[in-house]
Amino acid sequence: MMSEGLQTTWMRDALSWVTDRSHTDGTSKEASKPIHTWMWEAIQGDFNHERSGGQIAFDAAISFIPGVDQICDIRDLVADCRQLNEDIKDGAAWLSLALTLIGLFPSLGSLVKGALKIIFLFVRKHGVDHLILAIDKGMTWLITYLRKREVQQYLKHIKVDEVFHWLAKKVREVIGKINKQALLGAFDRAIGVLKSLLAKVEWMPKIGDRAQATYLMVLKIRKQADQYIAHQVEPLQKILDAFARRLEAESITARSGILNAGNVHFRGTLPEANAVALMQKHQPKWLTKKGAGPWFRPLNPSAPNIINRVKAAVSDGYPDILKNGQVNTFADISKKDIAGPARLYRILSPSSAGASHCWVSEEVFLKLMKESDPKAAWRKYLAVWPDWNANGQYVVYEVKKGETLKVWEGPAASQTKVAGQGGAKHDLPDHYLEGGWNQIVFYPHSPAGQPPYSLMDDTRHYKRKAPGDDLTNQHVPHSVHSTLPDQQKPDYEGIRAEIKHPNIRGPFDTGWGTTDFDVQLSQTKLGLPSLPGQITNR
Repeated sequence: MMSEGLQTTWMRDALSWVTDRSHTDGTSKEASKPIHTWMWEAIQGDFNHERSGGQIAFDAAISFIPGVDQICDIRDLVADCRQLNEDIKDGAAWLSLALTLIGLFPSLGSLVKGALKIIFLFVRKHGVDHLILAIDKGMTWLITYLRKREVQQYLKHIKVDEVFHWLAKKVREVIGKINKQALLGAFDRAIGVLKSLLAKVEWMPKIGDRAQATYLMVLKIRKQADQYIAHQVEPLQKILDAFARRLEAESITARSGILNAGNVHFRGTLPEANAVALMQKHQPKWLTKKGAGPWFRPLNPSAPNIINRVKAAVSDGYPDILKNGQVNTFADISKKDIAGPARLYRILSPSSAGASHCWVSEEVFLKLMKESDPKAAWRKYLAVWPDWNANGQYVVYEVKKGETLKVWEGPAASQTKVAGQGGAKHDLPDHYLEGGWNQIVFYPHSPAGQPPYSLMDDTRHYKRKAPGDDLTNQHVPHSVHSTLPDQQKPDYEGIRAEIKHPNIRGPFDTGWGTTDFDVQLSQTKLGLPSLPGQITNR
């Protein structure tokens, strides 16, 4: 039996907090009661389902106190069972109970359990249909929790430095364990703990009767759980998968760092002839030999069915991918309405427009970043030639709550450099870019009164010393460069100075570097100490 020492005092204080039973002088008026009596009253006491993020972060942190972790779980279980006792068909209450049962999985440590408690609080508030919003709201308090001294000491003890990556891995492990049997097993273990606590107080007047009634009420819900709990497995997996994906995205950003550089060394995009010559010489692994891989046939922009399909969608507000020449970058297309909050990602270089048209979903971006060579996977599966776009950075487009983005989505078409498909693109007849991963096309709208999307970035055009040579410090703004005679424009290299679109965050560093071939390291370098070009819009 637990002693009436320091540990008991900690438990009283902790449970006073989490059950909102503390007093203004910081003490409990029932401090003289036996600990098991006090614990039963805490378990059965008023549980606040509308706890703030700060409260739940503290709640999660005090779970590090020995003994409190288990009692907090039982308290939550009793609160969920009370709701179900009032309405056994309450789907939200069953989901809440299922979330509580995950916290009772024996393999979960206190830190992981604390992180899940925080996210689950916001999922309870906002519902499964608003997962991204719920997780966004929870991340601030998760970070608050992770910064607590006890948590930092624990992370140091277990030698974890990339905490988001570590947490994502742990959450993925939990997803693999969720099934009806595991949830019911957790429920049965909790009932076992409840029964042992009942044995400590069942002889006591008043408290014993209340404890017995609570125990029987929980048993009643357990009998019903066989019928209802299996329906919660899929939403639980959906919740945890969304949380893991967010942690993975945060991990990628944290590891890559933010390029907010005072000295940017930029290697410019390759002219097509140079790109073809380098691909012929080096045969990069992102090229697929003809006949060695799948072929995703490009859509024909002249086909009547495609023309009619796109025109009908344009009248409903979808992008005109016929007018902007994007149809044949798809092997197939579907209209899609992306409701916020949501995120889209775009790979780009320091010279690329942030607010341009080619994007991928968060799911595809995370899949890309998990590849052993993300840069090669990006070129291969999204079919991006090196003369089309360099790389090295990415930006995030935030579809805000209440907004809906009309886009086209579908697998990227295979790309060839063959005569008749791009003019001079005829020097790689035996190789192609495979494609096949889903891409998204839309054109970010400008705020009212602002210039078109192509001018949303603050772009500076730096003059070259000679054609194909290094850049000088002399530059002109885009407004001036656009008025230059066509024969003079190639004398300049455009560098994005700042992204101004209010929905776009970045640029962030991919960690890939900005070149595809070593020879590029000696070409088109730019090192300007005060270039604001990579100021991060956060």
